[in-house]
Amino acid sequence: MTWSLEVLLSELHDDIQQRLARARASFAHPGTKGDASESVWLEMLQTYLPQRYRADTAFVVDSEGAFSDQIDVVVYDRQYSPFIFNFQGQKVVPAESVYAVFEAKQSINARMVGYARDKAASVRWLHRTSLPIPHAGGVYPPKPLTPIMAGLLTLESDWSPAFGQPLADALNNGDAAGRLDLGCVAAHGHFTFDAASGYGLTTEGRPATAFLFELIARLQSSATVPMIDIRAYARWLTGPPGGSSATT
Repeated sequence: MTWSLEVLLSELHDDIQQRLARARASFAHPGTKGDASESVWLEMLQTYLPQRYRADTAFVVDSEGAFSDQIDVVVYDRQYSPFIFNFQGQKVVPAESVYAVFEAKQSINARMVGYARDKAASVRWLHRTSLPIPHAGGVYPPKPLTPIMAGLLTLESDWSPAFGQPLADALNNGDAAGRLDLGCVAAHGHFTFDAASGYGLTTEGRPATAFLFELIARLQSSATVPMIDIRAYARWLTGPPGGSSATT
């Protein structure tokens, strides 16, 4: 048997695109169709991301008791995160553990870009703690907070061409809290944001694989999540901090 890296990479993308297409064609109910698409993206990330990361549909919470909107795909740390809540089948991830958040939709358009931006902002607005890190020679200062990546994952585009000026305009329409750093339109290409050069819109034959590799590269270059202040969360054990707890 002769191995081919080109064939392996092509097959990875083809599998993702075909499964997204089947999900779109097989289900009539928009909610069911959306759940199936989320599952395709989640399974890809759960399979191919390094084991120190996890990917799940989840809410994000901070130590002040604020919650994000529900996020289709949350990429978070599992190696150093001390707790991940699982309540009634819903995962809740502490804000300090989050590396990236993505919305997974059927098709990209201006409304979906705006929707994904709002979801990203609901996570980035949360408070994150960072404690000093003890080591054999003393104590390192608190680690600076790593920016949380955000993006949008779809199969198709409502624009023609898919990666033209309307997409660029939609991505640039908003503030930094909702910025989308990375995204994939599996049938057409992927997009990336760079602080120095702005948005790059790339059309190619294997967008899902290109997106996956770019995400892994960005995760590799980002710092490990900060040392979470567990006591900041523990304050809620006796009721809202600064308030009185109810007794019976």
